[in-house]
Amino acid sequence: MRWTPGDRSEDLEDRRDDSSSSGIGGTGIGGIHLGIGGMLIVLILSVVFKQNFFSLLSGGSATTGRATMSQPDPQQDAKEEPTVKFVSFVLDDTQRTWQQILSAQGVPYRHAKLVLFRDSIDSACGLAQTASGPFYCPGDEKVYIDLGFYDELSRRFGAPGQFAQAYVLAHEIGHHIQKLTGIENKMRAAQQRDPSSANALSVKLELQADCFAGIWGHSTEQRNILEAGDVDQGLAAAAAVGDDRLQKMSSGHVNPETFTHGSSAQRTQWFQRGFTSGDFAQCNTFAE
Repeated sequence: MRWTPGDRSEDLEDRRDDSSSSGIGGTGIGGIHLGIGGMLIVLILSVVFKQNFFSLLSGGSATTGRATMSQPDPQQDAKEEPTVKFVSFVLDDTQRTWQQILSAQGVPYRHAKLVLFRDSIDSACGLAQTASGPFYCPGDEKVYIDLGFYDELSRRFGAPGQFAQAYVLAHEIGHHIQKLTGIENKMRAAQQRDPSSANALSVKLELQADCFAGIWGHSTEQRNILEAGDVDQGLAAAAAVGDDRLQKMSSGHVNPETFTHGSSAQRTQWFQRGFTSGDFAQCNTFAE
């Protein structure tokens, strides 16, 4: 991507050195000891279902007793600084893009905040942990991410590159757009009316966020920010976090009835639709 590093976004909250530790450390969780393979399986399940499966292993609590404060890590901070500047750029660019789009529709725009953390942190949606993966919390209108996820996205999920990283953040900002436009509230109400449709509606919500990420991608292409291979990186990232692929990685089996985010094919299809059209109206996943 063609971008120029600048100051940190005013919407970025850097809490990497002050988030409370979950007490998860190396291999012990509530008296249950997992090998590296077991830890990765629980991690993948947590990412797939956006639930903290580590807490299930510890009897409903993600702590092992005394919570501590993570210690400042200047060396890690310095290592991550280029990524911090990049996500600052993407955050500001996506929000400028959506402010223009929503203003044209008469929808007021409120800026989301991006919270960087390590290990764990409290959010309006509960305890956020590294294992939960990046997520948007509608309760406080903030996106939470541990930058270590990008290493996992590249190494374990095979989706390297800056545009792959940008896709992740643009997807979460897509959930913020759903909150501002009332889509998220309508979906939650529909889930309460018909609990049996909860998973299917969740898939539609996630695929729409992928489409919204594509709309931002369309904007970057129009402004000549993209470089050769960037779109392929975004598509690879969308495919990497498909429910079918993650379930196959974690258990060797695929169960479409338990999908909450959509298959790899669906996620790439809707990202591509948003990217090709740049049209908000083309992202109505609930009509299909």
